[in-house]
Formats: sequence, structure tokens, C-alpha cells
Amino acid sequence: MGIALWELPGHIEDIAAALAHYDRSLALYHPAEHRLPAMRFGPDNRVTVLCYRALASWVLGYPEKAVAETDRALKDAREIGQAATLMLALTIASFTPILCGNDATANALLDELIGLADQKSAFHWKAQGLIHQGCVLALTGEASDAVQMLTSGITAWRSMGATVWMPLFLTYVTRASAELGQFDDARCSIGDAMTAVETTKERWCEAEVHRMAGEIALKSPAADAVRAEAYFERALAVAREQKAKSWELRAAMSMARLWRAQDKQQQARNLLAPVYGWFTEGFDTLDLKAAKALLDELTP
Repeated sequence: MGIALWELPGHIEDIAAALAHYDRSLALYHPAEHRLPAMRFGPDNRVTVLCYRALASWVLGYPEKAVAETDRALKDAREIGQAATLMLALTIASFTPILCGNDATANALLDELIGLADQKSAFHWKAQGLIHQGCVLALTGEASDAVQMLTSGITAWRSMGATVWMPLFLTYVTRASAELGQFDDARCSIGDAMTAVETTKERWCEAEVHRMAGEIALKSPAADAVRAEAYFERALAVAREQKAKSWELRAAMSMARLWRAQDKQQQARNLLAPVYGWFTEGFDTLDLKAAKALLDELTP
């Protein structure tokens, strides 16, 4: 019916190709024919595809489309009434508001997920719910709680032999550790994220891993701007190759802030402006609002 982003072949995933697979899957799906047989073995296929399609849409630079597809997946999952389908939908769908910066929506979905997972003794889904809650905490300034929850959730996740999502999860551990001033832990976490990318070939979030490595190089007590710039360049290159506009926007902002600090105002604006200008939707999301504010600061 479809494949997840990290299941695509090759060293650099073609996320646009993933979207085409999802479209084909949805076109082939007929509820009367496919829903009940598929649900004997796991979550509903249409809901699964919609969830991953939303994630791909966000990565490719369409946050409003991602939110709409997340809403469709959750609506379908609730109508179906199967716990496995709803837990999958709540888990994956919760990451769209996390990426868009809508913490309240993410937390509401995750509270529902963890409550249902507890009720069904579904340790797999509860572990992911805890990790996603930790990601929200890392983004909202609650770094100590974030590290504790992320560590607990990741330990449970790994105990089941799971490796998917680990590169992205570890960027949130890195962020929270750095905020606490624990830079040795932060460097260890981002190093683990890079290793995970190479060993599992889960490259759909590789640009964000390199961007976060650059941020740590800058924020560490022995700040290394040259090293940070190299990481940001790598993040930009990967994002461009994947046509991953949302990751490219984040990498461009990181590089622009570095160049602004080096009095390269025009160079910073020339990098960021065309990336921001590419977007046609999602201007109320956290990243696009931050990009607009940074561009305003860079305007003479």
C-alpha cells in the first residue's frame, strides 16, 4: 500500500517519489475491499498512508497540506474504531504539529495516545508517545524534563529492537542537553544520530542532523564557527538534493544567523530570501515566522 520515508532505496531518499507512491496507494485503496482484511493484521492502510503522506508533505515544504492530511488520517482512524489504527494515527500525526510548532495540538494527541496505549498495554506505542512528548518539552524550554522523558522513551524503544526515527529523536536530545549546558552529552547524542543515519540509511532527516551538529559546534564553550559552517553547508546540500524545503529553510536560517554574526548581512539575506520566497503556505508556522523575522532583521 505504501512505504515509509526511511524505507526508500538509495543513499539520498527521493521524498517526492515517496509522495507519488502514497498517491498511488490512496488511488488503489477501496474501503469495502481492503479495510477489513488489512485490519486483521494491523492498522488500516489508508490511515497509515495518510499519516506518512502528511510527514512527506511537511518535509517537502507544504505544512498546511500536512496538517490537512493529518486531520484526515485522524478522522478516518476515529471512524474505524480500531485501537491499533488510532494509536498509529495519533503517534505519527502528533509529529506534524511538533514540526509546525503547535505544541498544544501535539500534547493533546499525545495525552490521548498514552492513555489508550496504557489501556491496551501497547508498549510500542507508549514508548513513541513518551519520546514525542519529550520532543515537545525540548522545544518549549523544559530541557531537564525533556532529557528525562526522551531518555526513558528511547530506552524502551530500543529495548524492542526499534531503530526507526532514531536520527530525528536524537536531535531533540541534543537540543535539550545543550540547553542544560551539557555539551559533552549533546555532542554524544548528535554523534549517535550521525551514526544512526549511516548504519540504518534513514536519511530523510539527515539535513536536520547536520544542522543540529552545526548548532552544537557554535554553542559549545569552545565555539567553532568554521566547523559549524561546514555542517550547515552539508545540511543545505542534503536538503536541496532531497528537495526538502522545510529542512532547507531551517539550515538556511542557521547559516544566515552565523553570517549575520560575522557581519555578512547581505550574504545572509541572499541565502535566506529565496528559500523563504519559495513557500506558498504555512506562514503561521513557527519556522516561517522565524524566517520572516530574521529576514526583516537582515533588511538594510
